[in-house]
Amino acid sequence: MQAPPFRLARTPGLGQLNDSAGSYPRHGDACCAPSTRSQTHSPKRRTRLSELDSHLHCSVIGTCLSTHELRKLVPRFKALDRQHATDLEIHHAAVELAIEGGEGGKALHKALDERYATTIRRFDKATDPQAVLALWNEALASGDIPPAYWALITHPQATLDIRQAAFGELHMLSHLVGAANRADIRRLVALEEENAELRSKVERQQSRLHEMSTRHDTQTRELTAQIAQLETQARQPRPADDTAREAEVATLRDALAARDARLALHTSRREAAEQRAADEQERVTVLRATLDETLALLKTVQAEAHAMERTLQASAAEPTDAAASGRPQFTGLEGKRIVYVGGRPGSNAVIRRIVETAGAVLTVHDGGVEDRKGLLAAALPGADHVVFPVDCIDHDSMNMLKRVCERHQVVYFPLRTASVASFVEWLTRTAERDTTGQPPASRFCLRHG
Repeated sequence: MQAPPFRLARTPGLGQLNDSAGSYPRHGDACCAPSTRSQTHSPKRRTRLSELDSHLHCSVIGTCLSTHELRKLVPRFKALDRQHATDLEIHHAAVELAIEGGEGGKALHKALDERYATTIRRFDKATDPQAVLALWNEALASGDIPPAYWALITHPQATLDIRQAAFGELHMLSHLVGAANRADIRRLVALEEENAELRSKVERQQSRLHEMSTRHDTQTRELTAQIAQLETQARQPRPADDTAREAEVATLRDALAARDARLALHTSRREAAEQRAADEQERVTVLRATLDETLALLKTVQAEAHAMERTLQASAAEPTDAAASGRPQFTGLEGKRIVYVGGRPGSNAVIRRIVETAGAVLTVHDGGVEDRKGLLAAALPGADHVVFPVDCIDHDSMNMLKRVCERHQVVYFPLRTASVASFVEWLTRTAERDTTGQPPASRFCLRHG
């Protein structure tokens, strides 16, 4: 299998890709590097793990083997601490073992075969690619993905198209599951807190209502007994004071009606209190979300203010101190070209002076207000950094900028505002990152997006 699981976009300026020779840009992690190993296994036997294209090793290891199993197996062939190594280190080591083959690759293949022996026997009954694909679709519908993926990927009748289809479905399923899990966790935490509070409130209200109902039942039984006694006495020959007794019965009936009215009033008040509590809980949820957004914005503004303050302090330093230092404030940017798209004329002039002081070259394009949009596409290729403020650029220019930058593999950075503080904060982060010598990660990794 000489082609990756997905067809890559052709990148002008870096040479056209040769699909038959398997030539691809070498960016990203080792687990996503293209394979140069040819497969010469017999079509009548299952493909070994080491014979698979290296693009598939990452998905096979991450999907079909748990981290607990890898943590027991990988340290036998790699110099890793079983207890203190991170899950990512264990995963990368397992992928390297699968690519290298050898004893480690054989151990991984054996562990997968033993774990999914039942599913492998079921897939062995398939005698053509369509039958293999049908079994995969059944497993995908039932959610039994890991065993079916291992059985399909090593099946002797699995063609390149079938492996690509299975890899693509697994890749998109991982995105959906990750997004759904994060959203479900947030909702679950909020619902658990709300449920606990409402359960406590309902228990208190039920306790009060139970006490009130008990008192009401007791009083009702007492009054009913009195009424029955009075009715019995009324059926008997009336004594001389029957008028007074009838008045007493009427008084008792009025008292019972008054108690029923008070009970109905308390019930309506309790229902109104529950509704108010639900409304307050909803308002609290909205206020918490607003508070989180405000705190995030405050953190960003503090970082911008801190960067701006350091820049102003450096600008206000004595000339002798600047001459003694012998270097600009933002190190690592000398000789680089920065393209700034959008913004405001006043802020852009200050930004230009800051960039030139750092020893870099700034190219400013207003996004099509006065400069022609055709000049934007010509200015982006070859730039070291492309920056644009999200609050002061039109959508057409921003979309064109992203397309051109991705085509030419130019890193672009959105800024929060068109202010000088936002640009200085980004410039500080960029200078610190360039000083460490760590290049930005590739934007075209098949596994990680």
